Amino acid sequence: MADAKELRDLDHDKLVGRLNDAREELMNLRFQQSSGELTDFNRLSVTRREIARILTILNESQPTTSKENSE
Repeated sequence: MADAKELRDLDHDKLVGRLNDAREELMNLRFQQSSGELTDFNRLSVTRREIARILTILNESQPTTSKENSE
């Protein structure tokens, strides 16, 4: 799991790839949890936090909307 500084150094395409990987991992962890195979429940929260970090960085890098520019 990467911290925010490492994620900010990545370009947009790599961030999107990391986001897709993290979402896939979260889905697999949820399947493991529902089937009773998951032993490390901490990985669920760590993966959710990583997804949130990536989404935050992606939202920060988006250009401002036209409404914000007109004010």
